[in-house]
Amino acid sequence: MGILALSGSLRAASENTRLLRALARLAPAGTAVIVYSGLGELPLFNPDIEFPNPPAVAALREAINAADAVIIASPEYAHGVSAVIKNALDWMVGNESFVNKPVALLNAAPRATHAYLALRETVTMMSANVIDAACITLAQPVTGMGEDEIVQLHELVLVDMLKALRQSVQK
Repeated sequence: MGILALSGSLRAASENTRLLRALARLAPAGTAVIVYSGLGELPLFNPDIEFPNPPAVAALREAINAADAVIIASPEYAHGVSAVIKNALDWMVGNESFVNKPVALLNAAPRATHAYLALRETVTMMSANVIDAACITLAQPVTGMGEDEIVQLHELVLVDMLKALRQSVQK
């Protein structure tokens, strides 16, 4: 099973990306969590250049289409999702990449509820299959933690998240 993980942050020291990498380390045998690294290459969404697809857009669509499920982790900026993740999702609206695709939302900061709700609304509008049991907000932020610390502190909840997402795909 392949799960594509999208981080809404381009920062080299991104907490969301570290969290997704830690999550990938917890994937059980037979499951690969791939943290996508090409969101920074996407041009700003512009319907005038949507067809033919810019190469970075085509690569993202192919990755989403090939995945059995998608996990999205986004920081909250000014009560909204990051421009990076919003731009990526805007590029996917014009096709069926997210239609019925099992999606889990991972919130790395317990107070970042506005972005989480906005992200949920967006992927729901895109007809994604949001798996409630796989959508989590961490009780403690991962600020300043390395992947090992994230795994130690959040292993149980992250493993449960992956289990719920895997079960939704296997149905």
